[in-house]
Amino acid sequence: MDIVLMIIYATILLGFLVFIHEGGHYLAARAFGVRVTEFMLGLPGPSIGFTRGGTRFGVTAVPLGGYAKVCGMEAGEMSPHLEAVLAALYRRGTANMEDIARDCGISDDEAYDALEELVEWGSIKGPTKKDQYNTYRAVATAPTKKQLKAAAAGEPAPASYALGQARPVDDAHAFYQGEYRQQYRALPFWKRSVILVAGVFVNLLFAMLLFVLMYSVIGFEAQSPNTGVFYHAALTPLQSLQAGFAYIGQVIALVASLFNPATAADTVSNTTSIIGIAVMSKDAVDMGLMGILSFTAMISVSLGIMNLLPIPPLDGGRFVVEVFQKVSRRVVSTRALNYLSAAGMLLFLGFFLIMANQDIQRFVFGNW
Repeated sequence: MDIVLMIIYATILLGFLVFIHEGGHYLAARAFGVRVTEFMLGLPGPSIGFTRGGTRFGVTAVPLGGYAKVCGMEAGEMSPHLEAVLAALYRRGTANMEDIARDCGISDDEAYDALEELVEWGSIKGPTKKDQYNTYRAVATAPTKKQLKAAAAGEPAPASYALGQARPVDDAHAFYQGEYRQQYRALPFWKRSVILVAGVFVNLLFAMLLFVLMYSVIGFEAQSPNTGVFYHAALTPLQSLQAGFAYIGQVIALVASLFNPATAADTVSNTTSIIGIAVMSKDAVDMGLMGILSFTAMISVSLGIMNLLPIPPLDGGRFVVEVFQKVSRRVVSTRALNYLSAAGMLLFLGFFLIMANQDIQRFVFGNW
C-alpha cells in the first residue's frame, strides 16, 4: 500500500509542477500573439476537452504532466513553397498532397514538406487515421467577438467556414503573412527567449509564493536558543523571499557542480531520481501541510533550474540554439537539432539509471 501511495503522490506532484511549467510557455506565447493549438494536462495522445480562442484545452489519456503546443517552433529553414501551398489548399478546402503538388507545380515531396510545416503552424489540419491518402484540410474559422461587434456597428463581418470547406483567397501573400505573424519563429530573439524561459520562471515564482505562505502566512515552530522553549514564529515577506532566493542559489550551485569533474561524481551520488522523489513525497505528506508545501517548493525549484541546463530538448538547450542562431546568423537544421536532442536524452538516461540504482539500494536498505 505504501508503494501505491508513493506512486500516486509523486504523480500528482510532478504532474502539477510540469503542468504549470507548460502553462508559463502557453501564457508567454499568447501574450506575444503566437498561436498555441493545444494546452493539455497529460502526455500527448487521445484527449477530451474543448476549443477556445484557437487552442484546444483538455486532458489526455495519460494525465502525467502536460504540454503546450506552441506553433512555429520547428527547426531548420522554412519551405519556400508555403505561401503557394497555403493558398492552394484553402481554395480547394480539402485536397490530397498530389493535388496541391499539381496546383503549385512542385514535386510531391516538396508539397508534403510544405503541408506538414503548415500543420505545425496550426494553419491547416493534417491527415486523420480515417484518411486513405495524405489528405489535408483548411481549418474551420468563425468571426471573433470583436469582429462581430464591429459588424454590428456597420463593418463587414468575416464569413464562417467549416473544416475542409473551400474559400476564396484574394491576396495569397497577405493571407500567408497573417499566418506567419502568429508563429514562434516570426518573433524577435528576445521574445522567443522569454517564451523559452517562461516555464522556468513560473516554477520559481510558484516556489517563492510557497516560501512566503510557509514562513510568513502560516508560520513555523522555532526553539529559543536560551530557554529551549518552542514557540510559533513568522518571518516578514521580505525575509521569506530572501530564504527562497537562498535556496534557489543552493540548487544552482548544486547543478553547476555537475559540470565540474572534481565534484560531478559526488553530486550524482547525492542526487535522487523519480524513485527517491516518490519515497520522499510520501514522507512529506506524512509530515502534514508544512511538509507538503516545503517539498513541493523544493521540487519546483529543482524542476525549474534543471530545465535551464544547456542540453536539448530542455528549455536551456533550446535557448542555447537560439543564441547560436542569433550570433552566427545561421539556422540550425532539423537533423542537427534531432541529433543534439538524442544525445541529450541519452545523457539523461545515463544519469537516471545511475540515480535509480542508488535509490533502489537506499530503498532496500532503508537508508533515507
